[in-house]
Amino acid sequence: METDGRSRRREDTRQRLYEAAVELIAEQGFSATTVDDIALRAKVAKGTVYYNFKSKTDLFEELLRHGVGLLTEQFRLAVEGLPPREALRALIRAQLEYIRRYQAFAQLLLSEMWRTNREWQQTLILLREQAIGVIARTVQEGVDSGDLPAELDVRVASAALFGVGLVVAVDWLMFQPDRAIEDVEESLLAIVRRVA
Repeated sequence: METDGRSRRREDTRQRLYEAAVELIAEQGFSATTVDDIALRAKVAKGTVYYNFKSKTDLFEELLRHGVGLLTEQFRLAVEGLPPREALRALIRAQLEYIRRYQAFAQLLLSEMWRTNREWQQTLILLREQAIGVIARTVQEGVDSGDLPAELDVRVASAALFGVGLVVAVDWLMFQPDRAIEDVEESLLAIVRRVA
């Protein structure tokens, strides 16, 4: 039981460190963010950061794993047991809700997707593939069932759905935050229907 408490405290601490890091990196960039800044924002000692992560780069790589892992899990839960067309709607809604909840992480992810000179680029590629893989399975089921056109390039369509959802959600939250999520969802679905 004591181990469970210690484990829970460690996870809580890591979550605070993730949140502090993502906020700071979104505000001032990776290079300008120091371990001292992260510790101060998370309200922990600097040693606590190094107890949990080998370095700032390690923390960031784990942050990417954590954040994209949560999104991928949201995708999986959203489509479970649904027919393809309903699953596509559920994917869009799950992505919008995730990005609304983790806006700073989504902005960070969006900016990091296009940088190729980072130490964590390979990790990001693998994580992106996992998230897009859930979408691709859903799109493939739609093609197989006849709900989506047989000539649809599943890989391109899945990457497009992921990318468009990410960009549209960040744009919505930055420039149209008063717009209802249902309205944004319907607009995205209209694009998907038009293409499919």
